[in-house]
Amino acid sequence: MKKIPKYVSFRIFLSSALLYFFLVIPFVGFMWFQKMPDLLRLDNRLNLHQKDSILSINDQTKTTAEPSITDYDQPDVLSTEINELTPVSNPKPEVIGNNYLGKSFDLLFNAFLVSLLALALLSIPFKRFFRRRKKHLYINHKLEDFCRKWLLRTPILHALLFAIPHLISLSYVIYILGSASEIEEIKTTLLRDYFFVSLLSAFLTVLFVYYWSKHRVHLFYLEILFTPVELRKRIFKNTKGRIRNRLWIASGMTTLLPLSIVIFYIVLSITNFEELAIENITPDIKTLLYGSYAQLNDNFSLDKTLYINSINAYMMIAGISTSIFVSLIYIFTFVRWTTLDIVSPVKELLYNIYKTGEGEGEANFTIVRTNDEIGELSEGFNAMAHRIKDHIDDINQLSISYFRFVPKQFLEFLGKEKITDIKLGDQIQREMTVMFSDIRSFTEISENFTPKENFNFINHYLGYMEPVVMRNNGFIDKYIGDSIMALYSISANDAINAAIEMRAKLQEFNEDLKLSGQAIIDSGIGIHTGDLMLGIVGGRSRIEGTVISDHVNLTSRLEGLTKVYGAPIIVSQDCLIKIDNPLQYNFRFLDIVKVKGRKSSVNIFEILDGERVIQRNLKINTKEKFGKAIELYRNKAFEKALVLFEEIRTINPNDKANLLYIDRCLNNIHKGIPEDWDGVEILTFK
Repeated sequence: MKKIPKYVSFRIFLSSALLYFFLVIPFVGFMWFQKMPDLLRLDNRLNLHQKDSILSINDQTKTTAEPSITDYDQPDVLSTEINELTPVSNPKPEVIGNNYLGKSFDLLFNAFLVSLLALALLSIPFKRFFRRRKKHLYINHKLEDFCRKWLLRTPILHALLFAIPHLISLSYVIYILGSASEIEEIKTTLLRDYFFVSLLSAFLTVLFVYYWSKHRVHLFYLEILFTPVELRKRIFKNTKGRIRNRLWIASGMTTLLPLSIVIFYIVLSITNFEELAIENITPDIKTLLYGSYAQLNDNFSLDKTLYINSINAYMMIAGISTSIFVSLIYIFTFVRWTTLDIVSPVKELLYNIYKTGEGEGEANFTIVRTNDEIGELSEGFNAMAHRIKDHIDDINQLSISYFRFVPKQFLEFLGKEKITDIKLGDQIQREMTVMFSDIRSFTEISENFTPKENFNFINHYLGYMEPVVMRNNGFIDKYIGDSIMALYSISANDAINAAIEMRAKLQEFNEDLKLSGQAIIDSGIGIHTGDLMLGIVGGRSRIEGTVISDHVNLTSRLEGLTKVYGAPIIVSQDCLIKIDNPLQYNFRFLDIVKVKGRKSSVNIFEILDGERVIQRNLKINTKEKFGKAIELYRNKAFEKALVLFEEIRTINPNDKANLLYIDRCLNNIHKGIPEDWDGVEILTFK
């Protein structure tokens, strides 16, 4: 998750205020210093006027009558009035406009304090939200709703709060300029120049506040307050923006407006020659003003000639240097903001395009941060990514559905990555372990069910068994009614482990049947290992994956033998010798059989771990005696073998394989055996 940033507001305000004063103060000092001679002359004229007034008052007092004795006891009112009119010392030139400039600064400062207070109140919810989000604390829904509602408006609100103090100050200056008759012409000019300087500086800094706040909102705050789903589209309510307009604004803020300040300094530095009031214009003065061009024409008119004196030149250099410094600030900030506002969304978009192209994980949506062409492009990409995601989901679901018909492992064995790569005739030979599982006497059970109940019953049963096969590294090749054919390619142990677990699951399934009032069922499992041919068979319009091998048929026959020998799990010797450690299982030798359709015989064994607990323990306890009895039977010592089999029946009367051997012994004793008898049982049923 993206790191939670700090919510910045006071930094923007204070930095912009410093920038404003950095723009205005040099202007004010320059204008005051430039007009200082005129202010001194104006002040001297005022002093002379006051002195003339005092002298006229003194002359009038001389013509009055001598004061009486009683008058000396009265306060000297006239002297007081004269003292009030008499200047104590030569006053220094007052601040521009009889301190009107100072009052405008006071208004600006006080209004700015009020704006800071309003800014603090506005920022409290955002700062609290970001702080709690950073610490992973609970956030009230009202607080979150407030921040979501006003976040996109904060750039305008910040700009307004910063602009209001300037509007108040400038309005005061306009009011004073509207009362120009009350102040001197020189001071009116100074206030007017200050108004334009302050207006330009205020405009620059208000835009500075707006774009700084907007930059923070779009690049840092959006994903903190809005969900990724919401940010897939433009959440801005205003009209669509344009990159062209942003570049125009950035260019204007970094070049045009700073150049305007330079031009303003140059204009302030220019003086009209007629202000010098030089009556005798010598050739040297013309040469000083026009240089070598003065020789071209002696009739140059100097009335409207403009010049820059040395003091103004120094001031102009200082002012232009200030403007260059301000330009560098604006170039650094606006170019950086503009670059990040364009490059960052584009980088995010390219990253998500790359990830989407790789097709890794979930769909990669990008955040729509702007309202211009980049935002429109991001929004279009998200719409495309959403359609691609839906399409991929459909394909994945289709693939999953395909794999439910054709196992994924089947494709891997054939060396195919996709089901579309399969072609008719694809095949491969591998040694694998085959397992057949079947419900015993299901035909009789199904006679009591409707077709729908039959399907529900089988699906319920297979729902228990299918996960066991998958959990033991196998896959189901096909369902044949109530039978399961599964393949194991890694180890024969996996097949036997699955068979034992399937027998345990069968008991759970029977418990479900008891709860629903149904009769319990039993199953048989046959397992054999051998070489198989896996491949694709069919025609042009219908194909399927299948396994073709005599070993598959043998496994099916072994499953059928479970009913004959009463053994839940029967495995062939070929399977048993492939087990990593046969002693980890309880098993016993059953017989040597020759199944129908097969010329060679096969040794079969019973895995006792698949039996119920009581029956398993009885078979384990009689395992050694059962093995000796079979050995006697195969050596044609039927009477001795019969004695042992009878002893086993006494211990475990439900051992069906033991009962089978008792019948064989009795039959051989009473009827005799053929001369070619070799102990191999030939089975004619499937």
